[in-house]
Amino acid sequence: MGLWRDFQTSGGRVGDLRDWSGEMYPGTPPSMLIDTSHTFKAFIETNKGILVFQLFAKSAPITVNNFVFLIREGFYNGLWFHRIIQDFLIQSGDPSGSGYGGTGYTFENEPITLEYTRGKLAMANARANTNSSQFFILQRDTPSLPKQYPIFGELIEGFDVLDDLAQTPVASNSLGEISRPTEVALIKKISVEETV
Repeated sequence: MGLWRDFQTSGGRVGDLRDWSGEMYPGTPPSMLIDTSHTFKAFIETNKGILVFQLFAKSAPITVNNFVFLIREGFYNGLWFHRIIQDFLIQSGDPSGSGYGGTGYTFENEPITLEYTRGKLAMANARANTNSSQFFILQRDTPSLPKQYPIFGELIEGFDVLDDLAQTPVASNSLGEISRPTEVALIKKISVEETV
C-alpha cells in the first residue's frame, strides 16, 4: 500500500519519517463514494483518549468523502499530531510527519460558511484548493483565521482529550515555529460510523 504502511507495520513510528516523499494515491481524488443524505461520525482514537466528530456531509461533501475514503483505507492509523500549538490547534494527517506530506493528489475548496470555533475540524492546506489529507482541530475560537481551510466537521465528545493533546510539550520545527511535539501525540486509529 506504500512506504507509510510498510514502515508502520514494521513497528516504526510514522512521525520519524522526516525525509519521506512518496505518494500513496498519485493522481486524482476519490470519486464520490458517500451518500450525503446519510450522517457520519468519525472516532479518532488517540493515545490520550477518543475524539468524536459529527461530519458535515451535506455542506462539505467532497471533503467528507475524501476523509471517509482515507479512514476506510486506514491511511490515518498510526500517524502523529505533527503540529501542536496550545490555545490554537492540533494538526495531523501527514504520513511524513514533516508538515509537507499528503496523499499525492489535491482537491479544491468547498464554500466555507461556518466560523472557525473551538472543536471545528478543517482541512490544512498550503493555499486554497491544495487540500489532501492533513487536517486540524481548533482548540480555541479563531475568528481571524482566513477562510481558506474547508470546515467539514465538529467535535461533539472529547473536549478534555483535545485540551490534553494541545498541552503536549513542543519544540521548534524546521521553520522555527514552536509546534513540533517532543512527546507522543498519536492517532491510534480512526473509524467512521454511517447512519441512514
